[in-house]
Amino acid sequence: MVKVANDRVRADGDLPEAGPGDDVVGGDQAFGDGAPAAAGLDTHAVGGDAEAEVSGISLRLIAGLAATAHGSVRSEPGRLDVTVDSTAPLRTALRDASAGTRLTHRLVLADAAALAEHGRGLHDVLTELEGASAAGIVVSGLTGRTAAAVARAAEATGLPLIDVPLDHMATFTTEVLTAILEHQTAVLRRLEDADRALVQIVLAGGSLDDLCEQVVGFLDGAVMVTTTDGRVIARAGSARELEHATGLECFDRTGRLLTENEPMGPRPDGPTANRAAVRIVAGHLDHGVLIAFCAHRRLTVDDVRLLERAATVAALAITKDQAVSAVESKYRAEFLRDALAGRAGSPAEAVAHASSLGWDINRPMVVVVAETDEDDDRSTRDADEVRFLQQRFARAWTHAVTVRDARSPVMGFSREVVALIGVPPRADTDQVMRVVGEYVRVVRGDGGGGRRSFSAGVSRPFVSVASLPQAYDEALSAVTVGRQMHGDGALTHVDGLGIYRLLALIPDGADLRRFVAESLRELATDESPEYAGLRETLGVLLDTNLNVAETARLLFFHYNTLRYRIGKLEKILGPFTTDPDLRLTLALALKIHQMRGI
Repeated sequence: MVKVANDRVRADGDLPEAGPGDDVVGGDQAFGDGAPAAAGLDTHAVGGDAEAEVSGISLRLIAGLAATAHGSVRSEPGRLDVTVDSTAPLRTALRDASAGTRLTHRLVLADAAALAEHGRGLHDVLTELEGASAAGIVVSGLTGRTAAAVARAAEATGLPLIDVPLDHMATFTTEVLTAILEHQTAVLRRLEDADRALVQIVLAGGSLDDLCEQVVGFLDGAVMVTTTDGRVIARAGSARELEHATGLECFDRTGRLLTENEPMGPRPDGPTANRAAVRIVAGHLDHGVLIAFCAHRRLTVDDVRLLERAATVAALAITKDQAVSAVESKYRAEFLRDALAGRAGSPAEAVAHASSLGWDINRPMVVVVAETDEDDDRSTRDADEVRFLQQRFARAWTHAVTVRDARSPVMGFSREVVALIGVPPRADTDQVMRVVGEYVRVVRGDGGGGRRSFSAGVSRPFVSVASLPQAYDEALSAVTVGRQMHGDGALTHVDGLGIYRLLALIPDGADLRRFVAESLRELATDESPEYAGLRETLGVLLDTNLNVAETARLLFFHYNTLRYRIGKLEKILGPFTTDPDLRLTLALALKIHQMRGI
């Protein structure tokens, strides 16, 4: 613990607009238990740990005021950065501490009489105050042994101690009160100015980017609005601040904010103190996150409170935009549904109608159908939550597509999202999958897309709207069969389905299962551990056109071991080595056995 009695008052004692501290409002009227009122230091104490309306001033500022009043301060330097939002006489503070009330941000006041009336030792008294997280203790009128004993107890417990001469106490308390009031006035004026400016943005029909720009004017950093799963949909700030923000570890490699790991509200001093995030909530709906960054200072609770006001305005703007978008989306969805079904009129009429909606479909494109892997029909979620999750999934796709190609149609339906994505002329399958794969990567965003696993199917390229229904059917087959072939999270092109595409046309899965059971017999089950190995051996034999040497090499079997296995397979399945029809039947049965969800 160091003595800082002669520390110069810091420049930030002038209470900058951004405010340095935590929540506040006042303390008790008495200076000590039974002592006269401390020159009007009445800041209306807030009971318990209730959140205050405006923030307090730093203990460092109060220490500076004490130094100008010829007082002394004993404290670890780091402890002076806490804020004071209320005061309490010693008796009240000890009573609250005994009742389990935290004294965080509260400054305890005591004089010689108050300290003397307690039967406990000074060390026990200060230990209890420190344990209750008191900001510090101000003493006055101490002399001789009492002053030395209090100083030793404060140094032992770590509780900041401010000793002010009795004849300077009135001036000191007046200056503290003035500083608190000036700070509160500045904070409230700042919030009122922010309220007026932000509400005006909504009334004038401004965008979320305009709102971010206005918030930047108050915080002097960078501000972003993201979806609930972290997709940045609006931003503002200088190039330097934005570069600093996007380079932080809270963003993944796709540029998605990791909202699942980002705490909301004020933050303690540390590596994340230069950013703060709040939820954008309207009623019971979570619309996203408003997050601010500042490379050159920590963001305070006052900054967080301003962000909360801005988040309320953002919720109004988002709700308004969604209401307008819902009407527009209805017409867009109806047209796209008609186009996918071949009911949108002639190709020229369909192209013209799409152009009026802001879409360009008169170019080489592919249809992409994306479906969440969770079966909503069997979900334990209620209908409203399922609908909200599907809307969030659709928004993730809409954002990913429109950012890269604003004239590409994308629409969320009740069970799927359909996107028409432009591809290079005469693109082959690999080129198409690279283009679509980039969109899928962005939507997934290392866990984004509403953080729900999804599969996607891709059609062949088409150049005429007349081919759109066929392309849609191809994408539907690709997403359904692709999930059966590869499991959840599959991205499948229709040309990669092969024989599976024909198998998927059989509507009754029971027929397929019966065919597998009749063809593979006991090998269709896993009742014995060797059945899986025998199926693998059969599959490789059929793939190599019964080339025993090649099969043995691929399976790392001895030639005689493979001969023994072939004999065992023929005993179970029949003479497939000499019957080509049986080989075809077994090959189909193995393909069906590999399919999931039949």
